[in-house]
Order: sequence, then C-alpha cells, then structure tokens
Amino acid sequence: MTVEENKVVTIDYAIKENDGTLLEDSADEPLSYIHGTGVLAPGLEKAMQGAENGKTLSVELAPEEAFGSRKDELVLEVSREDFEDPQQVKPGLVFHAELDDEMRYYTVISVEDDAVVIDGNHPFADKTLTFEVTIREVREASAEELDHGHVHEEGHHHH
Repeated sequence: MTVEENKVVTIDYAIKENDGTLLEDSADEPLSYIHGTGVLAPGLEKAMQGAENGKTLSVELAPEEAFGSRKDELVLEVSREDFEDPQQVKPGLVFHAELDDEMRYYTVISVEDDAVVIDGNHPFADKTLTFEVTIREVREASAEELDHGHVHEEGHHHH
C-alpha cells in the first residue's frame, strides 16, 4: 500500500542538522499519524506522498518546508498566575496552549517574579534539516480515526 491522504502511516524517523547532529528520533517507538492532517513538516509529508510501504527516504528541508521561520511575535510575556501550577513554572518547561484559535507548543524562556517569558516558536525553527524516514506500515484509517483526526492505538484511546 502507498502513502496517501487519510491513510494511517507508521514511520521510524530521525531529524538531523546539516552537520549530522541528531535532534530527535523515534527511537523505540515508531510514530503513527494520518497522512494529510498536518502532523508532519509540510515538505516531509509532500516527499512521502505515494511512497511504498517499506521505503526509506532521506529528505533535506529548508525551514519553510520544515518547522518554519522564527517569529518574534510568538515570544510573549505572561503572568505566572496564568499557569495551573505556578510553582512548577521554570525555564525549559514545555507546554501547549491555545492562543488566537491556534494550538501550539510553548517553551518557558525565563521567569522573573510574576513575569514569565514564553516562546511559541518550534525549537527547530529557522533550521535546514534532514529527515530520515522508514515507512513501517500503511493502512486504511477507520471512520472513527478520520472523524477524530488522529490514530487510535490497538486497545488505547487517548485524547
């Protein structure tokens, strides 16, 4: 089966910088996603379109095709009181929040008294990256998976 829109695709992946430094990989846990739902970097999804199960590909992507360019407006100052657990807020904390109807991950940059500076840029923004991907499985998505927009693991259902 080939990788197409609305198919569930399971991959092993590694993301590397130009000098070969490994930034992230799937290690022991392959990633399963519904193709065409914007889970992967846009250029990677494009490169995988039509690929056969079992294929390995290596794709170099410019920032626009990977995790985008840094946007200064995504660096914000918020109040420590805005957090559910203000005592846990410290630099390096990663959390997700919805601002302006867009769900994104934020990283806490600094904390000073009540002022918390957060950055909504992807940690790999502005980087040209190489994605190494092996396609482990391609299958039809269930109606429920398509309805929910994500993969349901055997016997598990997380939201």
